[in-house]
Amino acid sequence: MVKENFNILVLDGGGSKGVYTLGILNELEQKLGSTLDNHFNLIYGTSTGSIIAALLALGKPVKEIKKLYFELIPEVMSQGNKTKKSKKLNELGNKIFGDLMFTDFKTDVGIVALNYDTQNPLIFKSNINQAHGMQQSFLPGFGCTISDAIQASSSAFPIFDIKIIHTENQGQINAIDGGFIANNSTLFALIDADKAFKIQKENIKVISVGTGKFVEKPMKGFVKYLKYFKITKFIERILLSSTNTNVILSKLLYKDIEIVRVNDTFNEPEYGTNMTEKDIEKLEKLYQLGRSSYANKEKELNNIFK
Repeated sequence: MVKENFNILVLDGGGSKGVYTLGILNELEQKLGSTLDNHFNLIYGTSTGSIIAALLALGKPVKEIKKLYFELIPEVMSQGNKTKKSKKLNELGNKIFGDLMFTDFKTDVGIVALNYDTQNPLIFKSNINQAHGMQQSFLPGFGCTISDAIQASSSAFPIFDIKIIHTENQGQINAIDGGFIANNSTLFALIDADKAFKIQKENIKVISVGTGKFVEKPMKGFVKYLKYFKITKFIERILLSSTNTNVILSKLLYKDIEIVRVNDTFNEPEYGTNMTEKDIEKLEKLYQLGRSSYANKEKELNNIFK
């Protein structure tokens, strides 16, 4: 584990576009020479970023995560309605993570969801040192499985159903996608490092990875899909607003901390996509664009690990 610097990796939400994130992370892992759990003290993720974060924190190599994603995305996104999508996400989440708990992580994590009833952040954490008060009642992940936490973080209502989770210390909670509160969770991660772990600011380094900015995927004239497209488009706009807000606040409040943001814009129509993309060829293009984005930021990223 890192000793001198406190390295933080933050992964945005964005549904299927998480494969763009994986393209960036694959190059970073290759550069560092081992799985990313060995190089980061804290990994935060929201929605699709929470799935990737959890797998990384369990020590999985990026190529293995990519393989899972290319199997998982078409299965989930091909389902006909939100209930079927949620059922498939639950099925695959349990298959991948089984009964693993937050105590099984190899490095510390934060998985961001939103409490639907209170509209407060619901952040599943691995380490009691991440608690901001009330340490006596802290439980890693609120006592939930990793699978339940990532499903809560990824339940972009109304594309997915609200996720009902049963915690050991907070009772039953109705949870939805963390992107509605912090699609980029850099600020939450920095507060953990600064206020909870009490790391000196000069020792905190952050790599913040997005899911890319793409032209909205055009529809092909099917009227029955128009409402679904409008819902998806609306949610995408909310997530973008959430991302922009949290990125700006992080830089304003922690302006002395080194933060490298990787999240390029692609205006070419052939890259048009959205968070429910399920076409394998398009997903592979997004992955390759992620690799290109790494190249654009390689020098800055290398500086984090000096």
